[in-house]
Amino acid sequence: MNIEFVASAGAAEVLAVLVNEGRKLCGAGGQLDQAGSGALTRAMNASRFTGGSNSTLIVAAPAGVDAQTVVLTGAGEAEKFDDLALEAAAGAAYQAVKMSGAKVLTIDAAHLSADQAARAAFAARLAGYRFLKYRTTLKPEKTPSIETIRVVAADVDAARAAYDAFAAVAAAVEFSRDLVSEPANVLYPAEFARRVKALETLGLEVEILGEPELEKLGFRTLLAVGQGSERESQVAIMKWNGGKAGDAPIAFVGKGVCFDTGGISIKPADGMEEMKWDMGGAAAVAGLMHALAGRKAKVNAVGVLGLVENMPDGKAQRPGDVVMSLSGQSVEVLNTDAEGRLVLADCLWYTQERFKPKFMIDLATLTGAMIVSLGLEYAGVFSNSDEVAGAIVEAAPKVGENVWRMPIPAAYERHIDSPIADVKNTGNGRAGGSITAALFLQRFTNGVPWAHIDIAPTAWVKDSKNPTVPDGAVGWGVRTLDRMVADRYEV
Repeated sequence: MNIEFVASAGAAEVLAVLVNEGRKLCGAGGQLDQAGSGALTRAMNASRFTGGSNSTLIVAAPAGVDAQTVVLTGAGEAEKFDDLALEAAAGAAYQAVKMSGAKVLTIDAAHLSADQAARAAFAARLAGYRFLKYRTTLKPEKTPSIETIRVVAADVDAARAAYDAFAAVAAAVEFSRDLVSEPANVLYPAEFARRVKALETLGLEVEILGEPELEKLGFRTLLAVGQGSERESQVAIMKWNGGKAGDAPIAFVGKGVCFDTGGISIKPADGMEEMKWDMGGAAAVAGLMHALAGRKAKVNAVGVLGLVENMPDGKAQRPGDVVMSLSGQSVEVLNTDAEGRLVLADCLWYTQERFKPKFMIDLATLTGAMIVSLGLEYAGVFSNSDEVAGAIVEAAPKVGENVWRMPIPAAYERHIDSPIADVKNTGNGRAGGSITAALFLQRFTNGVPWAHIDIAPTAWVKDSKNPTVPDGAVGWGVRTLDRMVADRYEV
C-alpha cells in the first residue's frame, strides 16, 4: 500500500469525509456539501447513516465537488472522538470502497493534527492487509483495487514525519500477520528462524540455536516436543539495544509451534488445519521486536522464540514420559497436546538465567480453555506482578486489543503436582485449564516479575468487526506491547 500526504484533495477519485453522530460533517465536508448544493446532507437524510462508528455511506460526488465518489465515514460522537474512533473511521472508509475499482482513496484530515493525519493513514494501511501470496487464479474483480492511500493534511511535512513511527508499527503488524498466515509446509521452525534472522537489517541482533546447541544447553522439554518431527527445532534470540548501556533488558518470550497435531495425543481432524497458527505468540514477539527496531525505541529488549513442530511418529514423546527441563525440574508429560508450556518452560528459564531481565512477558496460543473462559475477543493475562500486569491492561485498550486479568491461585498448584516428577504438564481434568497452564509456567520463572498472555482467542479472527483487522491473522499483541513499552519503559 502506497501512503501519501498532500495539502489538498485535488480531483480525488474517492474522497473520504468524516461525519460525527447526528450527521455532522467534519473538516471539508461542510464546504463540499455547500459546493454540491446540500446534496451530501440530502443523501444522509434519505438514508439510515447517522455518522455512527464503523458506518459508511457512498455517494456519487454531486456537481460542484471535485471528486468522482464521496464516502461518508462515521466518526461517532464528537465528544468521544479519539484515536480508536479515528482508526475505525479510516479503516471503514477503506473497507467500503476496496472493491470499487478505484485505485486511490483520499482521506480528508486537514482539520486534524499531524499525528491524527498520520494515524488515519496507518489505520487504512492496516485495513488494507491481505495475504494473497498463493491466490494465483483470483479474478481482478475479486481483488481489492485500492493501491494508494492519500491523506490531506494541514501540515504535510509534519504528518509525513509523524507517520514514520506508525509505519514501523504497521510493517511489524504485517510481518506478524504474514508469519501466522503461512502454511506449515512453508513456515517450519528453520524457515521461521531464517525470516527472523533477516530482521538484522533493522539493527536487531539475532542468534539462532539449533538442536545440537539446545541439547548441549539442556532444552530438553522443548526438544521433546519436536522429537517426533523431521523438522529441526530452533530457538531464535532477538536483541534490541536502544536503551542505556548496561541497563537490564525487558524480555518477551513466544510460543512458536509451527504446526500442532497434538502429537501422540492427536487432535481431532476437524479444524486441525488451523493449528498452523499455533505459533502466534512467537509471531507477536517477532513483530514487537520488528516494531521496536523499526521506530528506534529507546529501550533494551530481548525476544526469545521457541520454534518447534509437534508431530506423531515413532520418535515422538509419549504420554507418561518424564523429561528433565533446563531448570532442573522434572516434568511428567501426561498429554502431548499440552506442548506449548513445555516449549515455554525452557525458554522462560533460559531468558531469566541468561539475560537477567527486569521482567518477562510470554505470549502463547496456549489453551482452548481460554476461549471457553473469555470467548473470542479477549486475551487472558496471568501474572505474579501487579506492575507488569497493570502495564499490559493499561496499554491494550489504547490500541483496541482486549485483555482480562485472570487469577493464578496458589491453591490450584496441587492440580499440577505429579506423583513421580516435580510437576505434570496438565491439571486434573478440564477445570481451570488456563489457570493450571499459567501455574505450570510460573514454576519456570524463578521469581522474576512475569506475565503470561494466552492469545488463543485472539490470534486469528474469522468474522472481524474491526475495520483495521481483516479476517485471518490479527498480529495480536504487537501493538499492545509496543504501546506498553512506549508508555512505560523507554528512557
